[in-house]
Amino acid sequence: MAKLFEAVPNLPTEMKAWQVTTPGPIDGPRSPLEFTTKPVPTPGRGEVLVRVLACGVCHTDLHVSEGDLPVHHEHVTPGHEIVGEVVANGSETSRFKLGDRIGIPWLRWTCGVCHFCRSGRENLCPYSKYTGWDHDGGYAEYVTAPEGFAYNIPAKFDSITAAPLLCAGIIGYRAFERANVPVGGRLGLYGFGGSAHITAQIALRQGIEVHVLTRGEDAQKFALQLGATSANGAYDLPPVKLDSSIMFAPVGDIVPKALEGLVPGGTLALAGIHLTDIPSLNYQDHIFHEKNLTSVESNTRKDGEEFLTLADRLDIQPETTPYAFDKADEALRYVKKGDIRGACVLKIGDN
Repeated sequence: MAKLFEAVPNLPTEMKAWQVTTPGPIDGPRSPLEFTTKPVPTPGRGEVLVRVLACGVCHTDLHVSEGDLPVHHEHVTPGHEIVGEVVANGSETSRFKLGDRIGIPWLRWTCGVCHFCRSGRENLCPYSKYTGWDHDGGYAEYVTAPEGFAYNIPAKFDSITAAPLLCAGIIGYRAFERANVPVGGRLGLYGFGGSAHITAQIALRQGIEVHVLTRGEDAQKFALQLGATSANGAYDLPPVKLDSSIMFAPVGDIVPKALEGLVPGGTLALAGIHLTDIPSLNYQDHIFHEKNLTSVESNTRKDGEEFLTLADRLDIQPETTPYAFDKADEALRYVKKGDIRGACVLKIGDN
C-alpha cells in the first residue's frame, strides 16, 4: 500500500544553498553563483526529501553556471551527483525508508509514454527533466527527487567516494558502451577529469589498453599512475591506432585528430552535453574506412543500475578532492582549469 507523507521529526524550514544568479564566467570579476538561504523543499507525490551528505562537482554544473546551456530554471541550484539520507517521503511512495542512503543523478524525470521511453531509450525523451538544470540540485542541504529515478548506493562506497559515480561514472559507462570497445582492445580518452578517470578504471579492470590525450601535465601523470599505457597532449596523435575513443573534453577542434587516430571501423564517442564547433572533416583522413562518430546523451536508469553493480564488482574507486560546502565556486574554478586529479566533491552533511 502506498505511504502517506512521513518525515523525521524537527526538520528545519530553511537551508543553505547555492544558486545561479546571472550565468557568466566562473573566473570572471563577478561569480555567477550566490551562497544564500532557501526554504527546505517539500516532496511532492512520488518524491522523497533527501538531506544531502555530499555532491559531486561536474563539468555540466560549469556549463549551467556559465551559460553554455540555456537557462531552464531561474536561480537554479546546481548539482546532480548527490548522495544523501531520506528524511521524508511524499505521498504514494514505497521504495525507500526514512534513513536510507540513496543517490540522485542527472536524469530526474522522463514521460514514460513517448516512443523513446517505450523503446528503452528514455535518455532521448523530448520531455525529460534534469537535476540541477530543470530543478534545484544538490549544492544545498536538502533536495527532492522522484523515487523512481534515485539509486541505492552500494555499501562499500562512502558518500564522498560515491558522489562522482552518479554522473561521471554513469555517463562514462554509457560512453564506454557507445564506443564499441572490443574485448582486449585499445581505448583512447580525450580529457582526463572526473568521468574519464572512472572510465579508465572500467576499461583497465577488463583488460583493455588505455591511451590518454589531455592538456594537463598533472592529469597526464595521474593517468599513467592509474595504469594508462600512454598519456600525451590533447591534439597529439596516439602512439598506436585505437579501436575506440571517447572524447570528454568539450573542444570540437580535437575531433579530426581523434578520428584520424582510429583504426578502420573504429568508433569515436562524444560524451559531453556541450561541445564547441567541429571544424570541417576530410573524408579520406577522418571518416573513410567505415569509421563511426556518435554522441552520448544522458543515460537511462538501466545504465545507472548496471554501472553501480559493475562499480561494486570491479571495486571502482574515484579519486576525489573534497571541498567545503561554502567553496563551491572555488571548486568549479578548479574544474574549469582542466588539470584536475579525479573529481571534486562538496562535503555538505555529516558523512
